[in-house]
Amino acid sequence: MATTPKKPKKPYPDYPLFAHATKRWAKKIKGKLYYFGPWDNSTAALQKYLHQRDDLQAGLVPRLTPGLTPDGVTLRDLANRFLTLKKSRLDGGELSVRMFNDYRRICERLLTEFGKDRLLTDLRSEDFDKLRANFSKGVGPVTVMNLVRLTKIFIKFAYDSDLIDRPIKVGPGFKGPSAKTLRADRQSKRPRMFEAAEIRRILETAPSHLRAMIFLGINCGFGQSDCSSLPVSAIDLDGSWITYPRPKTAVMRRCPLWSETVDALRQCVATRREPKDSANAGRLFITKQGAAYVRATENGTNVDGIGQEFLKLLKRLDMHGGRRNFYALRHGFETIGGNARDQIAVSSIMGHAPSSSDMSAVYRERIDDERLKAVTGHVHKWLFPV
Repeated sequence: MATTPKKPKKPYPDYPLFAHATKRWAKKIKGKLYYFGPWDNSTAALQKYLHQRDDLQAGLVPRLTPGLTPDGVTLRDLANRFLTLKKSRLDGGELSVRMFNDYRRICERLLTEFGKDRLLTDLRSEDFDKLRANFSKGVGPVTVMNLVRLTKIFIKFAYDSDLIDRPIKVGPGFKGPSAKTLRADRQSKRPRMFEAAEIRRILETAPSHLRAMIFLGINCGFGQSDCSSLPVSAIDLDGSWITYPRPKTAVMRRCPLWSETVDALRQCVATRREPKDSANAGRLFITKQGAAYVRATENGTNVDGIGQEFLKLLKRLDMHGGRRNFYALRHGFETIGGNARDQIAVSSIMGHAPSSSDMSAVYRERIDDERLKAVTGHVHKWLFPV
């Protein structure tokens, strides 16, 4: 029968930590228990506590203890340092809330898979082989590819930040699915777009605010985030234009609006709700609760109100299933707009960021409005044939 280890006495009466049953020195700060080191090294535990005390009292992520050897850095230490940096990027407007939540989720998953107190120098390629196998359970190859990519960003951060003196080797097997696998997966599914007759049927049934968003999807190639963050100031209803940088890429996009799109937007402007949060003051589309349609909650949950409403509409019309969702409208614009034989104009309206090696994009200062109108006009003729 196992015996409970005898707790050591404090090194001296005023020693601020107590011996916890997990064989570590601990202290409760602001109602939460923190651990600072093993029983057999009370001096190092005290050093760590004194260095992190002020941060913990202020509710901040504690800094790593100076002099902590590379062999002593754990996954928990790496995650704290990594997320602290990403949070500063988020606060500075350089990172989206959705991307920050993706980083946070991959950190949480790796801490669960490997253990919070796992030393970075203890990680081996076989650990990542097992992780790669777990990534593949119950999800498609695109999801696996994203999980692998985020993990590599997180692991590489340890060496780049001098937390360890040599890179962590993830092994040759820790990579995303092959291009062939991704193509096969895509070809095995139905096309991710709606046909013209289906879109007309959806428009006939959609409520006014969703109808305007659907028009933006097929007229301008807008996705859910584009619609949610669209400011009223970007819309020129009299001139029938939207001039607005795409939130994901910050690429300026300029799109000519159809008369049907203008009419739908006018109705939304006239009936626009007031937001509860001043940060959403300029947005056109506001939910009944006064919030943004696409947002992230404090607990890291991504909310897509536009996608949810669109899915409900598709179910009512018995058109749901497969990969066809609101974003399929953007696929439709790219597909049909490409038939206008001006891919540069299509990519401009879509807000695609050009490749760093595309020097023509570097030198191109503008695209004539007539080229943009030719693309949207071609899509309009497809959607509303005479």
